[in-house]
Amino acid sequence: MTDTIDTTHPIEAADASEPTVPRVPPRPTDEWTDDVDEAFSVLRAHAPGGAPADGPVQRPKANILGIYAWHPDFIRGWMPFSNHLRKSTLSDRQREIAILRTTWLGYGEYEWAQHVWMSTASGALTEAEVAALSEGPDAAGWSPEDAVLVRSIDEMVTGDRLISEQTWAGIAAQLDRQQLIDFVFTIGTYDMHCIAFRNLGLELEDGMVGFPPGHRAPKDAS
Repeated sequence: MTDTIDTTHPIEAADASEPTVPRVPPRPTDEWTDDVDEAFSVLRAHAPGGAPADGPVQRPKANILGIYAWHPDFIRGWMPFSNHLRKSTLSDRQREIAILRTTWLGYGEYEWAQHVWMSTASGALTEAEVAALSEGPDAAGWSPEDAVLVRSIDEMVTGDRLISEQTWAGIAAQLDRQQLIDFVFTIGTYDMHCIAFRNLGLELEDGMVGFPPGHRAPKDAS
């Protein structure tokens, strides 16, 4: 006997507002195990100056890493790829454009806040350019080359999620094949971050400046 679907009582759409508390809270650093510390060693090795030769391990307190800390095997699988994206063939400016526009469109507030600070502190982007990334490819001040980069991000993460042939020709004129691969995977990775961390309930840390009040996901705009 096969199951049948009851169409007389359709399932109603659930409230899609943002979680008000973390669904997976950061793991307190005093609860980290040696396994977690070892898994994070790849992250420390890529920090300025590399990993310390001896002495106690300094455990980062970032909320995002606190979520990872529940899953050492995930850390081991994820961090090498994440470190590649941080030091890929893209320039710092190209990478930050990709990350900021993607996280703006995907409502990834934590990554947006983190990379606004990182990109302006490092000089990769100006505050005016960050503001333009909240407007999109038609914002005043973009060069044609920058505008097509931003447009490609919009096309990849909205609508049919496919960069048009015309836009692809525009980014291929300024990026080589390795850069194109890194660019597309950077956009895709941070789009995934938006989905994952919104669902896990990743919260901003004290001092982080998030989205302006009016920028909320459509079903969370009330």
